[in-house]
Amino acid sequence: MNDDHVLVQVHGLKKHFPITRGILIQRQVGAIRAVDGVTFDIYQRETLGLVGESGCGKTTTGRTILQLYRPTAGRVIFDGADLTTLKGELLRGMRQRMQMIFQDPYASLNSRMTIARIIGEPLRVHKLASGKEQVERVQELLRLVRLNPRFINRYPHEFSGGQRQRIGVARALASDPEFIVCDEPISALDVSIQAQVVNLLEDLQDQLGLTYLFIAHDLSMVRHICDRVAVMYLGQIVELAEKDELYNHPLHPYTQALLSAVPVPDPAVERQRRRIILEGDVPSPADPPPGCRFSTRCPVAGKVCSEEEPQWQDAGGGHFVACHKD
Repeated sequence: MNDDHVLVQVHGLKKHFPITRGILIQRQVGAIRAVDGVTFDIYQRETLGLVGESGCGKTTTGRTILQLYRPTAGRVIFDGADLTTLKGELLRGMRQRMQMIFQDPYASLNSRMTIARIIGEPLRVHKLASGKEQVERVQELLRLVRLNPRFINRYPHEFSGGQRQRIGVARALASDPEFIVCDEPISALDVSIQAQVVNLLEDLQDQLGLTYLFIAHDLSMVRHICDRVAVMYLGQIVELAEKDELYNHPLHPYTQALLSAVPVPDPAVERQRRRIILEGDVPSPADPPPGCRFSTRCPVAGKVCSEEEPQWQDAGGGHFVACHKD
C-alpha cells in the first residue's frame, strides 16, 4: 500500500432515490437515503473493505463512486479530477481507468454474446484494439485470469460460476484500469471457489498495481484481503480503521456486534466469547431515526444518541469512529 498518494477521495457523498406518487402527474413525496454523507479516502494500491448488513448502501456507494449513479450531493475525486463535474467524453475517458466486478456472475454476462465479445467490449468502446489485435488481447486476458484462451468462442452457459466470475474479472481488466470496485465478487460462489477468486484478485493487484474497493459481508474474507475496513450502517460510515486494529479493538457498538458473529476456529476462545444479539429491524432508509442511525438497536444507547448525530472522531492511529460513547 502506498500511503503517499490518495487515488480516490470521497467527500460527503449522498445518493437519494426519489419516492413518487401519482399516475398522470407524478410528484415526489419522499426519498430513500441509500447513501447519506459518506467520506473516506482510498490510497493507491490498497484494498479498502466496505462491510455492513444487506441494504445498508454498500453497492450504491460503489456505483455512485463510479458515476453509474449520479450523486445527489458530495464529491468524488479520482486522481485529482472531480468525477461529479465531468460529462460525456471527459467522463468516458475517466471510466476507462475505473471498472467494476459485479456480484452475480450469471446475470452480469450477456448470454447471447461469446466470451470474445464480452471481454472485447471495453476494447471496442474505448477504441483500444480491433481485429486481430483485439482477439490477441482477449486471449491474453483469459490467460491472466487463469482460463484457457481456446475458450474465446464459447458462451457463458458453458462455464461454471467460478469461471464466469473470472471472465467478469477479465472484462474489468480489459481497459487496463487503476481502480476496481469489487461488489461482493465471491458471495454467489461456492466456498471452495471463493478462495481461488480472492487469491486471483490479490495476485492481479500485485502484478498490475491495482487499487480495490472490496464490498462484502463476509468479515473473515475481508480481514484476509483488505488493508483497511470501513463499516457502514444505514447509509453512513460508522467506523474506519486498519483491519487488525478494527478486528482487535472495535469501538462502535455496531462493529462489535458484527464481529461477535464471526466464528473463531479455537473452541476454547469461542466458548468464552459473548455474542451480541441486536434486537429489532434496520430502520427504513426512507425514514431514518434522528440522532445516531444505530440508536434504535444499540444496546448502550443513551438519550443523546437519539437526539444528536455523532461526529466523526479520530481515535488515534488512523482509527475513526462516529459514536457518542467514550
